[in-house]
Amino acid sequence: MDVKRFGALNLLLAVTLACCIVRLWVMPLRSSLWVDEMGTYFVVHHGADDPTLRAAPQVAQSIYYVLPKLAERVAGFSEVSYRFFSLLAMLGALAAVGLLAARLINPHAAWFAVFACLTSRGFNYQAADARPYGLGTFVLAIAILLEVRWFDSGRRRDGLLFAAAASVLWWVHLVFWPLYLIFALYAVFRIARRETSAGTSVGWMQGIAIFALVVCAVAPAALRALSLLRQASAHVVVPPPRFADLLLILKIKAILLTLAGAFLLSRIFKWRPPRTAWVSHSSAALILGWWLIDPVSLFAFSRISGDSIFVTRYLYLALPGVILTAGMVTVIFVPDRYWKPIALALGLGVLISMGHWTQLWPAHHPSDWRGAAYALRQWSSGQEMPVICPSPFIEAQVPVWRPDYPADGFLYSNLAIYRVAGRVYPFPFTAPPFRTPAEVKDYARSLADGTLASAGRFAIYGGDVAVEYWRRWFAAQPELHGWDSRRLGKFGDVEVVGFSKGV
Repeated sequence: MDVKRFGALNLLLAVTLACCIVRLWVMPLRSSLWVDEMGTYFVVHHGADDPTLRAAPQVAQSIYYVLPKLAERVAGFSEVSYRFFSLLAMLGALAAVGLLAARLINPHAAWFAVFACLTSRGFNYQAADARPYGLGTFVLAIAILLEVRWFDSGRRRDGLLFAAAASVLWWVHLVFWPLYLIFALYAVFRIARRETSAGTSVGWMQGIAIFALVVCAVAPAALRALSLLRQASAHVVVPPPRFADLLLILKIKAILLTLAGAFLLSRIFKWRPPRTAWVSHSSAALILGWWLIDPVSLFAFSRISGDSIFVTRYLYLALPGVILTAGMVTVIFVPDRYWKPIALALGLGVLISMGHWTQLWPAHHPSDWRGAAYALRQWSSGQEMPVICPSPFIEAQVPVWRPDYPADGFLYSNLAIYRVAGRVYPFPFTAPPFRTPAEVKDYARSLADGTLASAGRFAIYGGDVAVEYWRRWFAAQPELHGWDSRRLGKFGDVEVVGFSKGV
C-alpha cells in the first residue's frame, strides 16, 4: 500500500515538474531577444575580433558562444534555437542541485530543492536566456557535485573529473572568479577534518595536486580578466552597492520565512524532530559558501575598487546556495516522510503563482524589440525616412561614439536582428542624469534643422528612457514646431515614437 502511495506521489511530482518546466522555461523561449542576447547574436555572426567590439572587449570573452553558433548551424536562427542550450544547461543544473540536496542535507530532500529552485525568478530566467549564465550555473553545480563525490570516494579519477569541470567555469564568464573560493573552502574542511564516507580520505598532497591542475587551466582566463581591469569603469552599468543591496541579494527574508514555515508545520502536525537533523560541518561550509561567497566578494570588490560589478545577473550562480541553505534549515524540523508532500505543495504553488496565466506566451524579458521593429516598419509603409536610434549599450558614449559611428557595429546589435525601415542615425547611449555632451546636441540640432525638417516624418527607436528624452528634446526644437508625435505601441521597456509634419 505504501509502495503504491509513494509511487503515485512520485508520479505527481514528476508531472508537476514537467508542467512547471514547460510553463516557466519552455513557453518564454519564443519571445523577443533582449539587449544582451542581441549582443550574443552579434558575437556569433561577427566573431570576437570585430573592431567594434573593442568598445566592450569583455563581452566576447566566453566559450559560451560556441553553443548558439552550433544551434544556428543546426536549426537556423530563431529565438528558440539561440536559447535551447541554456534550457538544457538549466535542466542539468536542476538535477545537480537535487542530487546535492540529497547528498548534503537529507536523502529525501531532492524534490524539495528542485521545486525551491523554481521559486527563484533569477533561476528560471537563465533557462530562457541566450547568455552565459545558465551554462555557468550548470558548470558550477556539476563541479561541486564532482568535488563532493571526489572527497566521498577518495579516488584520483574523481578528483580529475572535478578539476576538468572546475577549470571550465572561469572560461564561461570572467566575473565568475569568486566561485573558486567555494571549491577551496570545501576542500580545506574535508581534508582538515578528514571526513570520509568510503574508508579513505583525500590528503593534502592529492588535494594540492588537483587544485594545481585547476590553477594551471584557468591561468589564461585570469590573466585576461586582469588585463581588462584597467578599463572596467567604462563598462559599469550599476552604482556602487549599498549594504541594503547586499542583504537583498542574500535573500535572507526568504530563508527566514522557510525556517518559520518549517517550524510552524512541525508544531501544527506535531512532528518529532528528525534524528539526523544537522548536516555535517563540511556540508554546512559548502552550502553557506555557495550562498555567501559570490555576493560578498562582488560587493567588496565593487566598494573597494569603485567599479561596480554588483549586477543581479552576475550573482545568479549563488542562487542554488540560497536554495540549499533553505533546505538546511528545513531539515531541522521536517521528518523524512514529509519531504515529498511538502515538495509537491511547493511545486503546485510555483505553477499557480508564477505561471503568468494572464498571458498565453509569457515574455522572457520585458523588452519587445521584435514587436517594436515590426510596428516601425508598418508605420513607415515602406517609405524611406530617418530613424534615430539611441544605443542600448552604455559603452556608446563620447568619445567612443561619434556621429559617423557605424550602425552595423556591436553597439547597435539590435538593428542586426530586428531590422527597421528607413535610414538609421545612430545616437549615443542616453540615460539619467542626461548629461548630453555639446557635440551630441550640435549633431541633433543639425539633423533637426536639415534632414528631419525636410523629410516630413521620422521616428525614434530604442530604450524607453532614451526615446522619451529625445522625443521631448526634438519636440522642443523650433524647426519641428507643430509636428505631431505618437507612440506606436507598448513594447515593455522598448519604445518607438513617430514624428510627422502637421498639415
